[in-house]
Parts: sequence; structure tokens; C-alpha cells
Amino acid sequence: MTAYEARPIAPSALKELRTTDDAGRPCVPHTAAEAGDPLRCCLRGGRAGERVALVSYAPLRRWAAETGARPGAYDEQGPVFIHADECEGPAPGRTGYPFSRAGAWRTVRRYTADGEIAGGRLLEIPADEERGCDEAFAEAFADPEVALVHVRAVEYGCFLFEVRPNRAGR
Repeated sequence: MTAYEARPIAPSALKELRTTDDAGRPCVPHTAAEAGDPLRCCLRGGRAGERVALVSYAPLRRWAAETGARPGAYDEQGPVFIHADECEGPAPGRTGYPFSRAGAWRTVRRYTADGEIAGGRLLEIPADEERGCDEAFAEAFADPEVALVHVRAVEYGCFLFEVRPNRAGR
């Protein structure tokens, strides 16, 4: 059991992205020839033959719209894979953190409630993947100013998932 919840892209955002992405481009679905695309709608790897789309997503912008924050220059957008059609989201009872494998490199980027970057760290996921990620998130949320964390792949800089603190009132 993980200490923190990896959050997929919200269903309301997915509905919009399946029409027009955050860069203003139309969604262009395709059938995956191979397995492995990291799907941010259900937080699992895609399967060959599934209809998917690569869309531009601005996670901080969408969070800021929800909370009233102003991310300013930190508002970035980038490519993410999603199912081209509505899916059921993450599987109930899913364990571990998505897209986590020992030896993979991730950035754990911290943001304040104002949408400003509050630092981050480079994480090489250890053999005990859950513990390594839990420790990185606990370190981030030890700073009471940190309101959320974005986890990104180092290789491509892609947004993988968001984590929010387990604090009352936030």
C-alpha cells in the first residue's frame, strides 16, 4: 500500500483533451501497434491494439484553474498518452506507483499553493519502488508550503502523474 495517491488526469480534463488538447490542436487517435504507452487516464501501460492519442497537456494550468493559483512562467504543457475513448480510470485495488520500475529516473517537482515551483529532486527508483517513492514524496511534503508534486520522466520530460499531500484542509 502506497503512502500517497498517484492521481490520473481528471475525467473532465480527459473529455476536453479528447476533442482539443491544451495546445489547441484536435485529438488524433490511433491504434497502438505495440504495448507500453504510459496512459495518464488509467495510470497503466497501453496494450497493442488499443485506441490511444498523444495530446498536449498542461497539468499545472488545469490545477491552477481548479484552485485559483497563478502558475505564471511555470505553466508548461507537454505530450501525454491517453485512451482515445473514455476508459474506467485506474483499476480498483491497483498497487504501487504507476510507471515505476527499479533503475528508472524521475523528477519529483514541487509546487506551492500559488503555483510557484518550490524545488524538486532527481529520483532513481530503488529496488523497493514503493518505499523509494514514498520517501521522496514525504520529503517534498515535509515542507508545509508544498501543495502538490508532479512526477515526470527524465528521458522525455513527460508528465506522468500528480501527488497531493495527505494534510487536513488542503
